[in-house]
Amino acid sequence: MQKDKLEKLTAEKSNPCLTISLNTHTTYPDNAQDAISLKKLCEEAEERLIREFGKRPIAQLLDKLQLIPSEINENYNLDSLHIFISNSTLEIFKSTWPTKDDRIFISDSFALSPIIKSIHRSVDYLILVVSQSGAKMFEATNDAVVSEIQNDYFPFAENPHFNTEPEKISDSKSTDNMVREFLNKVDKATVKMFNQTNLQCVVLSTDGNYSRLLQVADKPDIYAGHANIDYNNQAGHQIAEQAWEIIKEKQIKREKTAIDEIKEAIGYNKAITGLSEIYKAAKEGRGELLLVQNDSSQAVKMTGDTTFELVDDSTQPGVIDDITSEIAMEVITKKGRVVFTDLNELTGLGDVILKTRY
Repeated sequence: MQKDKLEKLTAEKSNPCLTISLNTHTTYPDNAQDAISLKKLCEEAEERLIREFGKRPIAQLLDKLQLIPSEINENYNLDSLHIFISNSTLEIFKSTWPTKDDRIFISDSFALSPIIKSIHRSVDYLILVVSQSGAKMFEATNDAVVSEIQNDYFPFAENPHFNTEPEKISDSKSTDNMVREFLNKVDKATVKMFNQTNLQCVVLSTDGNYSRLLQVADKPDIYAGHANIDYNNQAGHQIAEQAWEIIKEKQIKREKTAIDEIKEAIGYNKAITGLSEIYKAAKEGRGELLLVQNDSSQAVKMTGDTTFELVDDSTQPGVIDDITSEIAMEVITKKGRVVFTDLNELTGLGDVILKTRY
């Protein structure tokens, strides 16, 4: 879902496009400062916009901007926050990766480099918590909860399907049927969330309830896995840490598969390792799979449409602070795939490698 938003933001050209990026905190009391920092940045952005464009031409943008401080719940902040606003657009990204610095960027397009890598180094998913008190759902990114889902589907209160007749309380078959009926409703709500988000779901519950859930599930494949619920550790970060172990295993398998694919491409002379050659191939739409070491970053100054020189100081005028993010965006928009990894298997192959289509 975030990748779709990224493509939409990449395509937008409007004058002005406002980007606000700032580092945030995941825990109290540090996150109490986030709201103050965000409010100051919004006020500074408003002053700069009015000074440059006047109020009337950007009235819709200003209306959106003024709402931002009240829209962000600092209790669900991650490591950075990125806000993109124009007269017609408002998108907010929370990232598990810090940004270089807090900044305001005003141009005719959005400043997307801080989130390009973040999105492709992060995994979004849902967490379904089924307990004695009902069922809750959370949206998570990597090992952090982004928000609790509160809509027409979730949360579920305590299971209403329980026996009140004394002679049936000890009837295990009757009790089991009622739990299944409850889990069937939870599953249908989860399917609706999957249809809206296209995000897989990790379930935290007892073994028995997870087994029953899969038995009544309309789409069992949407469930990425299961961990036993820990009733003593139900805080957001504890829930996410449990669920992330399951998602991380799947992510590692995906990265290993991509590395194997790159190694095979090298054998067939269909892989490029030079940054300038990779950039040119990506611009031409020849990028099938881009594999990038997580901490890889290179500032460049363009010398032509597809040529550049490497620079050390990313703050110089006209410098692209990270060409690997630009390459990744080119590959994505031309229907290629991008995988970031920390796996040692990439050692010796290069920090950035592109498998070409032809």
